[in-house]
Amino acid sequence: MVKNIAVIEGDGIGAEIIGEAVKVLRKIEEKFGHTFHLKYVEMGGCAIDRYGVPLPAFSLEACQEADAVLLGAVGGPKWDDPTAKVRPEQGLLGLRAGLGCFANIRPAKVYTPLAAASPLKEEMIGGGFELVVVRELTGGIYFGESGRDGDSAYDTERYSVPEITRIAKVAFELARGRKKIVHSIDKANVLESSRLWRETVARTAREYPDITVIDMLVDNAAMQLVRNPAQFDVLLTSNLFGDILSDEASQITGSIGMLASASTGEGSRGLYEPIHGSAPDLAGRNIANPIAAILSAAMMLDLSFGMREEAYAVERAVDAALDENLRTADIATEGGTVLGTVQMGGEIVSRI
Repeated sequence: MVKNIAVIEGDGIGAEIIGEAVKVLRKIEEKFGHTFHLKYVEMGGCAIDRYGVPLPAFSLEACQEADAVLLGAVGGPKWDDPTAKVRPEQGLLGLRAGLGCFANIRPAKVYTPLAAASPLKEEMIGGGFELVVVRELTGGIYFGESGRDGDSAYDTERYSVPEITRIAKVAFELARGRKKIVHSIDKANVLESSRLWRETVARTAREYPDITVIDMLVDNAAMQLVRNPAQFDVLLTSNLFGDILSDEASQITGSIGMLASASTGEGSRGLYEPIHGSAPDLAGRNIANPIAAILSAAMMLDLSFGMREEAYAVERAVDAALDENLRTADIATEGGTVLGTVQMGGEIVSRI
């Protein structure tokens, strides 16, 4: 199979971690007989420095022509002036919009060898947990009418039935390949937009009789995530609630350097990136953890290319490296062998 991938290294550690993800993709080519054509494009602070904008039109065009986009990280203190008219993060928003990505898929997993790194007590996470947050990405309060009126300010939460329906279908389809349970998160006891959310999710669920839907208020969900995260499998959320809950879920795993994400739309094309930032203080030192970027590439293989076996091969290689007590500095444990970025990437490649 031949696939075209737009690769955005971005800023900070982006080039280093993406470099290891690319090595993984080359190994998948070799083992499974695929061909991946990579086109490197610029976005973020590096693009601001060179072109004056965070997402040049030709970069967006290259991404739109690709089958998928693999992104490292963007931003850093150099471009961190909140009053600046152009910022690296604007490139990410423009890319999501340009690709029509309305669903953000963020897995959160506690790896058994790293369970002690979780801030939760072991009895709360048992042998570990694995859940995924499906967050609506282009609607809600972040995109509603906002402004100032005298000494007050306002932001408007607005959702339509089509917006809710399409994100619900993403969650239900994902759940079909997992435990067939979806927790739909809202604030229906207070917010009219949440009442529409709950009604629409329930109506959409009729098309998925094999899926169990559990409605949960967002404040309770936040509490349950730290009380008993193993009860969750797929969490379906609005933009604001998903922004908060996905960050909470990532932190209780104890290892932000391990977590991948995907942003998808109506077709198979998606944007894949680790959830961590550009960590400019780590750049060029060969100490960044490449696993989140590698697992983002695995998500791309699965969700955009339909290469489930190949994605499993990458995931198993990561598991094997961790089981053999191989670590990067951010996930170092007593008795573990601490490796650099390149060395950890190489160990994972060797286990595919």
